Amino acid sequence: MAVMDTSDLSHHIHSRYNAELEGIRTGVLQMGGLVEQQLQNGVKAIVGGDSRLGEEVARQDHKVNAMEVAIDEDCSRVLATRAPTASDLRLIVAVIKTITDLERIGDETEKLGHAAARLSKSDRTADRYRELKHIGELVAEMVHGALDAFARLDTEAALSVARRDRVIDEEYEVLQRQCITFMMEDPRAIRRTLDVLSLARALERVGDHAKNICEYVVYMVLGKDIRHLSIEDVERQIVAARASKQTGGG
Repeated sequence: MAVMDTSDLSHHIHSRYNAELEGIRTGVLQMGGLVEQQLQNGVKAIVGGDSRLGEEVARQDHKVNAMEVAIDEDCSRVLATRAPTASDLRLIVAVIKTITDLERIGDETEKLGHAAARLSKSDRTADRYRELKHIGELVAEMVHGALDAFARLDTEAALSVARRDRVIDEEYEVLQRQCITFMMEDPRAIRRTLDVLSLARALERVGDHAKNICEYVVYMVLGKDIRHLSIEDVERQIVAARASKQTGGG
């Protein structure tokens, strides 16, 4: 009777487990890539008055939703069958949170698509949306940076990207003031200006979600929940932890 080599079996199970985790990470990055492209197209459609592109962006949102469901199911299966611990458990928790934020970015992007299709049919001047283009570009860069930090498990990059959320908040406040001025000067522009404010708010929320993803990267790598801490406090903690580790390690 043949005797089973338990070491080979254990290695096979471990390799399969690692492949499952890597598959989940890859799925998140694929979902993130789709969301990032959707966001870029949404901003392009709004600024360029491209109704066809806007409609395409709105139609594609179901793909983002489907990817969220699929990845969530993969995570649930790993939790149920593998009982991950330590860094593996943090990875699964961070992934579940990340795909939720990516799906919400997709929802905000869908709003851009629908609005582009609607607003393109109205008469408007190009410079009215100049500030919207700028905040859109800032947000797109932030989402890209957050996903890159996730892919590389780079906490320093994650914190650098998270800091940009302040810039986006400031841009949104400037745009708010400009829109109020527009409405006071020309009451006929009220409806259109409110549309712009709504879209700017959607983009500002995208920045918030990107910041959340950066916080999950820090949690995934360091095991620190930094949601209610300032970036400066987090950086000080990380520097102190590294110094302590170096001292302890001789």
